[in-house]
Amino acid sequence: MKKIFVTLAMAMIAVAGAFAQKFALVDMEYVLRNVPAYEMANEQLNQVSQRWEKEVTELTKQAQNLYQNYQSEMVFMTDEQKKKREEEIVAKEKEATDARNKYFGPEGELYKKRQSLMKPIQEDVYNAVKAVAEEKGYQVIFDRASSQSIVFASPRIDVSNDVLGKLGYSK
Repeated sequence: MKKIFVTLAMAMIAVAGAFAQKFALVDMEYVLRNVPAYEMANEQLNQVSQRWEKEVTELTKQAQNLYQNYQSEMVFMTDEQKKKREEEIVAKEKEATDARNKYFGPEGELYKKRQSLMKPIQEDVYNAVKAVAEEKGYQVIFDRASSQSIVFASPRIDVSNDVLGKLGYSK
């Protein structure tokens, strides 16, 4: 009888422990919008991206102009001149493609720049979320912004402002 009672008591404690888990939500978009360093980094990335896009567009236009000139002068050229012009056009198109890949490719300059600017901010936010979780005893904090499966959550469990406070930005 004692064994059954002890087993039953341990099962009840385990079930109570499972229900005692605390969850919270954080809206990362809201948090990041309220971090000035994040906004500055985004603005810097936009400026760099626009400058590089302008450079790639200029190279593409040059290639198009070369091709249009080639089309209009083609009847007056020898085969050797045609071949030389075609090589120039292909080289300019390749230069434009290479520049686009260099700046905007998967391992391009924009990706590297984003990593160097955003990683420290993301680490600070992660550490702030972790600190809030440890202070308030949360086992899990979900990101409301990226979780599409959350249909409704009580505003009482949103710790976004607490995270901002940990980062030194009060709301």
